[in-house]
Amino acid sequence: MGILYQEPFKAFRFLVEVENSGAVVAAFTQFSGVKMEVETIQARSGNDGRGVQEYVPVFTRFAPVTLTKGVVGDNDFLDWLFSAAAAANSGPTGSNLYRTINIVALDDQGNRGVVWSLKNALPIGYELAPMDGGRSEVLSESLTFAITGMERITNPPPGA
Repeated sequence: MGILYQEPFKAFRFLVEVENSGAVVAAFTQFSGVKMEVETIQARSGNDGRGVQEYVPVFTRFAPVTLTKGVVGDNDFLDWLFSAAAAANSGPTGSNLYRTINIVALDDQGNRGVVWSLKNALPIGYELAPMDGGRSEVLSESLTFAITGMERITNPPPGA
């Protein structure tokens, strides 16, 4: 039985899906920030006669993630952010504030590969890139999401 070689996924071939909205959003140009840390404490096991401290997991922390895209005429993500923010005379107005965002890496043929499923995503920030009359690049905006969980789903390679 030989080892099956798999080509690594390219960083620029991905799409974004938002569960429970029916939307596949492919216009994002950058995704960053998936970071998970398990905080531990050191404690001595009750039956350890050597006096060695072991690591015990206590908290799991997920850093906020950021999606960046060119400014176009859609407001879906911005409306989601506004529904989570305080309005002029009230608190958040949204009923579906927490959603799952899937970041899907695509292979060279455009087939789905690894999926990072970001659980309980809540929009917490927005930033518009600087506008500069002396430059010709695309105007972009970034949206930041707090998450409370992450799952990495892999599809077996063809022929495996």
